[in-house]
Amino acid sequence: MNLSYPAARTVAPMLEEYFACHQEEASKRAAGPVAPLPDVQSIEAVLDAAFWTSLRREEGYETRISLAILPPEKAQDPMLFERLLPLDPAALTRLAPAVERPGIHLGVWRAQAGAVPAFEEGALSVWGTTRGIPFLCFVVEVAAPGLLVIKHHNGEETRKFINVAVLEGDQVKMVDEHIAERPDSPRLLKSLLQFNSPGSERLALVTLVRLATSMREHRRGGTLLIVPAERDSWRTSILQPMKYAVTPFGQLAAFASGVNCPAIAAIGGLTAVDGATVLNNRYELLGFGAKIVRLLGSPAVEQVVLSEPIRGATPAVVHPDQLGGTRHLSAAQFVHDQRDSVALVASQDGRFTVFEWSPADSIVHAHRIDTLLL
Repeated sequence: MNLSYPAARTVAPMLEEYFACHQEEASKRAAGPVAPLPDVQSIEAVLDAAFWTSLRREEGYETRISLAILPPEKAQDPMLFERLLPLDPAALTRLAPAVERPGIHLGVWRAQAGAVPAFEEGALSVWGTTRGIPFLCFVVEVAAPGLLVIKHHNGEETRKFINVAVLEGDQVKMVDEHIAERPDSPRLLKSLLQFNSPGSERLALVTLVRLATSMREHRRGGTLLIVPAERDSWRTSILQPMKYAVTPFGQLAAFASGVNCPAIAAIGGLTAVDGATVLNNRYELLGFGAKIVRLLGSPAVEQVVLSEPIRGATPAVVHPDQLGGTRHLSAAQFVHDQRDSVALVASQDGRFTVFEWSPADSIVHAHRIDTLLL
C-alpha cells in the first residue's frame, strides 16, 4: 500500500524512539512479557491505514477500531483468522462493526512464508483479534474521523493505557512525559503520564482517572471539586444551602481502597447537572449541583497559567475566559479562594482541565489534559 498520510511519516521516527527508550525499563518492571519493538516502517504503515480507515463509513456509521502491532504468539488468547487480511482501509472498514467495542484490538504483524492467502513475505497483515496484549504494546485507536490516538499498555489491568501521541488531520501532538517530573504537576497528570505511581496512591489515582473519563463521556460538560475532608472552609465558596447536598457517600472510597465499585459512572453522571459536584479527598461524595461563589473580600481572578503536556508547548498566562465559559471561570475562582482544593472541568467539546493552586508562582495553574484522556 502506498503511504500517503504525511503526518504518519513525520511522527513515525519519534514514536519508534519513544518505544525504544522505554523498552529496557519495561523489561525490568513487567511481571509478564513485553511487546517487541515496532519498527518505523510498520508504525508508518499502520498509522496510514488507520487514518484513511477513520474517514470511511460502514452503512452510515463512523469507523472505530484499535490496531495493535503484535505477533499472534505474543497475544493472550487471540482469535486467529484462518486467512490473513490485508492492512487496507477497505478491509478494515468492513471488519470494524465486529471489533468496535472497547478492549478489542486487531493484531497486525508481518506475514510469514506460507501465509494464506499468499502475502509477500514480510508484508503487514491483520492476523486476528485479541483482548490481552503485553506491556508496551504499540496501539493506535481510531477515535473519530481523522483523529488517531497512539498509546500502550502500562502493565496494570486496572490502569488506563498511557497516551503517547494524538494525530488530528495534519496536526501532530507528541505527549511530553517529562512534565510529570515537575513538582507542581497534579497527581492526576502524573498518573496519566507515568508507568507507575507510589503503591499507596495507585488505586486512588485510578479512581480519579476513571472519574475524569466518565465526566467527558456524557458530553454535557461538568465540574468536580475535590476538597479537604478535615476542613469545611470550602463551604464559604459555595452558595448555601447546597442544592443537592448528601450525607457523605463512601462507595468511591471503597473503590480507592481496592474494592471494585460501579459508582464511578453514576458520580460522573452527576457532573452533568448544572453546578459543581463535590468530593472530599477521601473520595466521599458530599453533594452536586453546587453553585460556586467568590469568597467575601477576595479579588476576581484575572489571570491563570495555562499549560498542556505536549512537546513544544509553553505555558501561557491567560484570562480564565479564554479557557471556556463560566464553568472554567468559576473553577479558577474556587481554587484561587480555596487553595488546598482541586477543580476538574470537562467541556462539552471534550476538553478537560485540572485547576490547582501553584505555590511556586502564586497563581492558579490550569492543566489541559484532554490529550491524555482520549
